[in-house]
Amino acid sequence: MNSRQTVVWAEYSVCLSKQHAPTLPNAVVNKVINKNMTPIRAWREHLGLTQTEVARRLGISQSAYAQQEAKVPVRKSTRDKIAQALGIVPEQLAI
Repeated sequence: MNSRQTVVWAEYSVCLSKQHAPTLPNAVVNKVINKNMTPIRAWREHLGLTQTEVARRLGISQSAYAQQEAKVPVRKSTRDKIAQALGIVPEQLAI
Protein backbone atom coordinates (compact mmCIF):
# COMPACT_ATOMS: atom_id res chain seq x y z
CA MET A 1 0.00 0.00 0.00
CA ASN A 2 1.36 3.43 -0.82
CA SER A 3 1.00 6.40 1.53
CA ARG A 4 -2.07 7.74 -0.30
CA GLN A 5 -3.83 4.38 0.02
CA THR A 6 -2.98 4.27 3.72
CA VAL A 7 -4.60 7.67 4.32
CA VAL A 8 -7.71 6.72 2.35
CA TRP A 9 -8.00 3.43 4.26
CA ALA A 10 -7.65 5.25 7.59
CA GLU A 11 -10.44 7.68 6.64
CA TYR A 12 -12.61 4.80 5.45
CA SER A 13 -12.04 2.92 8.71
CA VAL A 14 -13.20 5.96 10.69
CA CYS A 15 -16.37 6.15 8.59
CA LEU A 16 -17.09 2.47 9.15
CA SER A 17 -16.74 2.80 12.92
CA LYS A 18 -19.17 5.73 12.97
CA GLN A 19 -21.82 3.64 11.22
CA HIS A 20 -22.05 1.46 14.30
CA ALA A 21 -22.45 4.32 16.74
CA PRO A 22 -25.68 4.13 18.76
CA THR A 23 -28.48 6.34 17.54
CA LEU A 24 -31.02 8.46 19.36
CA PRO A 25 -34.61 8.59 18.17
CA ASN A 26 -35.87 12.09 17.50
CA ALA A 27 -38.75 11.48 19.92
CA VAL A 28 -36.30 10.86 22.78
CA VAL A 29 -34.21 13.92 21.98
CA ASN A 30 -37.39 16.02 21.70
CA LYS A 31 -38.54 14.94 25.18
CA VAL A 32 -35.17 15.71 26.72
CA ILE A 33 -34.86 19.13 25.10
CA ASN A 34 -38.43 20.40 24.81
CA LYS A 35 -40.08 18.69 27.78
CA ASN A 36 -37.08 18.89 30.12
CA MET A 37 -37.13 15.14 30.83
CA THR A 38 -34.15 13.14 31.95
CA PRO A 39 -32.81 10.83 29.23
CA ILE A 40 -33.79 7.82 31.33
CA ARG A 41 -37.42 8.92 31.56
CA ALA A 42 -37.54 9.92 27.89
CA TRP A 43 -36.27 6.49 26.83
CA ARG A 44 -38.64 4.66 29.18
CA GLU A 45 -41.65 6.54 27.81
CA HIS A 46 -40.42 6.11 24.23
CA LEU A 47 -40.25 2.36 24.79
CA GLY A 48 -43.74 2.30 26.31
CA LEU A 49 -42.58 0.96 29.66
CA THR A 50 -43.86 1.82 33.11
CA GLN A 51 -41.63 2.66 36.04
CA THR A 52 -42.88 -0.53 37.69
CA GLU A 53 -41.76 -2.67 34.74
CA VAL A 54 -38.28 -1.15 34.61
CA ALA A 55 -37.96 -1.42 38.40
CA ARG A 56 -38.91 -5.10 38.21
CA ARG A 57 -36.22 -5.67 35.57
CA LEU A 58 -33.71 -3.98 37.86
CA GLY A 59 -34.86 -5.86 40.96
CA ILE A 60 -35.70 -2.69 42.88
CA SER A 61 -38.88 -0.96 44.02
CA GLN A 62 -40.78 1.44 41.79
CA SER A 63 -40.08 4.31 44.17
CA ALA A 64 -36.33 3.58 44.14
CA TYR A 65 -36.40 3.55 40.35
CA ALA A 66 -38.39 6.81 40.25
CA GLN A 67 -35.61 8.48 42.27
CA GLN A 68 -32.98 7.25 39.80
CA GLU A 69 -35.06 8.37 36.83
CA ALA A 70 -35.27 11.91 38.24
CA LYS A 71 -31.51 12.26 38.84
CA VAL A 72 -29.14 14.04 36.51
CA PRO A 73 -26.53 12.75 36.21
CA VAL A 74 -26.67 9.18 37.50
CA ARG A 75 -23.59 7.17 38.36
CA LYS A 76 -22.05 5.27 35.46
CA SER A 77 -22.76 1.90 37.07
CA THR A 78 -26.42 2.86 37.57
CA ARG A 79 -26.68 4.17 34.01
CA ASP A 80 -25.26 0.90 32.70
CA LYS A 81 -27.80 -1.17 34.65
CA ILE A 82 -30.73 0.99 33.57
CA ALA A 83 -29.62 0.88 29.94
CA GLN A 84 -29.53 -2.91 30.10
CA ALA A 85 -33.01 -2.98 31.64
CA LEU A 86 -34.27 -0.73 28.82
CA GLY A 87 -32.54 -2.84 26.16
CA ILE A 88 -30.30 -0.02 24.93
CA VAL A 89 -26.59 0.76 25.19
CA PRO A 90 -25.42 3.12 27.97
CA GLU A 91 -24.19 5.70 25.45
CA GLN A 92 -27.78 6.24 24.38
CA LEU A 93 -28.51 7.66 27.84
CA ALA A 94 -25.67 10.17 27.65
CA ILE A 95 -27.58 13.01 26.01
